[in-house]
Amino acid sequence: MAKTAFLFPGQGSQEIGMGLDLFEQQDPFFKSLIEYGSDLVKRDLKELCLNGPDSELRKASVLQPALVSVCLGYHNKLTQSGITADVVLGHSLGEITSLAAANVITVDQAVMIAAKRGQLMDKVASSCDGGMLAVMFMPLTDVELLLTEINQPDRIVLANDNAPDQVVLSGEIKFLDQFTDMITARKLGKSKRVPVVGPWHSPFLFDVMLEFEKWVESVPFKKPSIPLILNATANTEFHQSTIKHLSSWQLTSPVFWRESMDKLKETGVDTLIEIGPGKVLSGLARVNGFKKETRLVSIQNCQQITEFTAQLERV
Repeated sequence: MAKTAFLFPGQGSQEIGMGLDLFEQQDPFFKSLIEYGSDLVKRDLKELCLNGPDSELRKASVLQPALVSVCLGYHNKLTQSGITADVVLGHSLGEITSLAAANVITVDQAVMIAAKRGQLMDKVASSCDGGMLAVMFMPLTDVELLLTEINQPDRIVLANDNAPDQVVLSGEIKFLDQFTDMITARKLGKSKRVPVVGPWHSPFLFDVMLEFEKWVESVPFKKPSIPLILNATANTEFHQSTIKHLSSWQLTSPVFWRESMDKLKETGVDTLIEIGPGKVLSGLARVNGFKKETRLVSIQNCQQITEFTAQLERV
C-alpha cells in the first residue's frame, strides 16, 4: 500500500516572497496565523515575508513564526485537497511544524512556540559571534578528526548530520573559519556558510534551552495522531512528555537527519512531500538513498498543490 511522508524545512530555507499566493488569496487560516505571529513578536510578518529585508527575515524571532505559518498554510491547503500523511518529520525548526501536523499541538501553539524559541535564540545570537557552516563531500569521520584537532568542543560542534556527504557545524565564527581554512588547504571538501544568525544546536544554547523547557511545561502536548520522527533521537516517538522534552533538548542536540531518513525508509513510504520554501529536504532525501522509485514532491505554492492533486486523479 502506498505511504506518504510530509517533510517540513527549517531555518535557511526561507526566501523573500514566501507565502505570496496565501497572502494574495487572503486565506483565512493562514491570515490568522500570520496575524497571531505578528502580535507575538510585535513585527509585521507579512511585510517581512514579502519584502524583507533578508537581514531582518533571518532573525530567529521573526523567521521562526513566519516560516512555521507559511508551512502550515500550505499543509492546510494540502490536507483540504484530501492529501494526508502516514508519517511526518521536520528539520530543526520544521519539527515544530511537524508537531502541529501530527496534532501534538495546535497550529496556534506551533506559532507561539516558534516565536518563543526564536526570541530565545536571538538572545544567544546577540551575545556571541556565532554561525553555522555546511560541509560537503567529507565523511563524518574526517570531520570529527578535524574537530578533535581544533580541540574546542564547547566552541565548534557537529550540529546537523544531514547526509553521508553533508554535515553542518555550529559555533564561533573564528573556529568555523579555521575549519574552512583547514579543509581548503588540505583539499578535503567544500564548505558554505548557512544563512542563519547564530550557533544553533550547540552548547551556546544550553541556558536558553533550560529556560525554554521551563516555559513549555505549561503548553499541553497530546499523543501524535500519526507517527512522528524526532530529530534528537531519529526515532518514532509517541509519548507526549517524551516529545515535549525532546523539543527542548533539540536546541542543544544535533539534528540526526541522516538517521531520521534511515528510520523513514523503515516505514515503507514511497512518496515524500516537502512542504514550504526551498527544496533542501528533497535534495537530502535523494542523497540519503531515496532513489527514483520514490516520488519527491515540492509544495512551495498553491499551484503545485493543484498540479499534484491532478496527477493523483489521473493515476
